[in-house]
Amino acid sequence: MRSADRPIQRVDVLGVPVDAVDMEAALRAADRAAQGSRPPFRILAVNPEKVWALRRGALPREPFSTSELLIPDGIGVVWAVRLLYGIRISRVAGADLMQELCSLAATRGYSVFLFGATEEVNREAARILEQRYPGLRIAGRRNGYFEGDGSDIVNEINACGANILFVALGSPKQERWIFRNAPRLSVSVIQGVGGTLDTISGRVRRAPVIFQRMHLEWLYRLIIDPRRIRRQIVLPAFAWKVLIEWLRR
Repeated sequence: MRSADRPIQRVDVLGVPVDAVDMEAALRAADRAAQGSRPPFRILAVNPEKVWALRRGALPREPFSTSELLIPDGIGVVWAVRLLYGIRISRVAGADLMQELCSLAATRGYSVFLFGATEEVNREAARILEQRYPGLRIAGRRNGYFEGDGSDIVNEINACGANILFVALGSPKQERWIFRNAPRLSVSVIQGVGGTLDTISGRVRRAPVIFQRMHLEWLYRLIIDPRRIRRQIVLPAFAWKVLIEWLRR
């Protein structure tokens, strides 16, 4: 039996749930859901920074405890799952999963909605995605600036009949928005994609392939933006806590 055919196993990393999946299994689960999941199948990313934020209470726990798929977006989380559970998973980058879903949508006939980022970035990302994946139907799009509870956005998304919704509001805003509005949405799949529209549009450069293959995207981002040190200082603390948990077990 292939790994993608097995039931998805959810494990615990320092008190935070994460699914032991690879890209194939994640895409297979999303494909099944896109065919008509109700309520929507929610996909969120888990990385060491989010694990630490959840432990400190800087991120709400409810979106993560209730979402249908929690992908191991950070190599630190992949390492933790391998060490603590002996499960050989691989990293599922949210940016890569989004584009795999767009490719799938183009062949399956699913339509997508892009919600988030600035108007310029959103528009350019839509243009590039349609060009990159011939046949992809973008049923609608909306920038990430709104007032109030965003009820008009929910109505707009529902009216266009999209199957897959990509929410690019950044954390923790996107997790809160998805958790609050998912029950009212008629889409089948919702993925929180953070700053992915910025990288697709070219506004923010993604790490070169060599950094991606070596799982050092975090280092590349730190090099080009040293201010990220305040966020990435949690990485050694995360690794230490995982080692302590491994020794305790």
